[in-house]
Amino acid sequence: MALVAVIVLKKISTFAAMIANGVEKAGTLYVSDLDGTLLGQDSRLSAVTVATLNRIIGELGGLFTVATARTPATVVPLMQEVHATLPFIVIGGSAMWNPVTMSYEHTHGIDQDTVNAVADVFDRHHGHPFIYRRHGSLLYTHHYGPLSLQEERFVHERQHLPLKRFFLDDSNYRHSEDEALLIFAMNKFAVLEAIARDLRATVRSCSVMLYHDIFDPDDGYLEIFTAGTSKAAAIGELAREVGAGRVVVFGDNRNDIAMMQAADHSVAVDNAFPEVKVAASEVIGPNTDDSVARWITTDLIQS
Repeated sequence: MALVAVIVLKKISTFAAMIANGVEKAGTLYVSDLDGTLLGQDSRLSAVTVATLNRIIGELGGLFTVATARTPATVVPLMQEVHATLPFIVIGGSAMWNPVTMSYEHTHGIDQDTVNAVADVFDRHHGHPFIYRRHGSLLYTHHYGPLSLQEERFVHERQHLPLKRFFLDDSNYRHSEDEALLIFAMNKFAVLEAIARDLRATVRSCSVMLYHDIFDPDDGYLEIFTAGTSKAAAIGELAREVGAGRVVVFGDNRNDIAMMQAADHSVAVDNAFPEVKVAASEVIGPNTDDSVARWITTDLIQS
């Protein structure tokens, strides 16, 4: 326990020093998407990327973090070998996760009236979303109704993760004292597109994000947050907190376009969707070549 405490205090001191030195010490905040961007074909960080990111954070003094639709339940294991000091932007920007204190911060919850209104729309389309709620450092995930094969695989891969708990076939899934951070659904893209249109037309108190699966474009994901929530907004919030004078972002999917448009410089990996490449300031190598970590290293050395 003493060793753990020393490591935590060291990380906190490093983060505090970065903020104190501001733009003079680390003028650029580098923010990368995970899936299809920082992660390789096996949806993991390569050994080269891990080593390079640790050099960026440690030796080169760079400010680096990730922004993802994933929750801490999967982000923490993926990033466990990276010596991260900055909060991870998670759940599409509705929260940050502090890897030093292992806790949520800067959360943006969905109010109960909006939860009910969104659930009503799904009922009209015979859909069954997951509702994600923060319970301390855990994420409680509620679902009502039958699971599709796609949803069963999703639950099976995550139900034993230490930071997430599933409550399935929960007839009272709409209601809880815990803060709702996300309403999430997976299905064929065309099915979700109809639900998204209905939501945008009838529920003005929420933000709707619809995007294709990176492996099968016929499949899709639908994310609903409280109005104004986005990875772009969260990045801006973090940039102000650390005093960054420049923001560089990396992405591959359509849900990365907004943060690319808001950044000072945006970079698409070569495997990105065509419209993401168009939105980016430049295009680099694919996610399978450790391209993001290599680009940041070059940028830091040349600056």
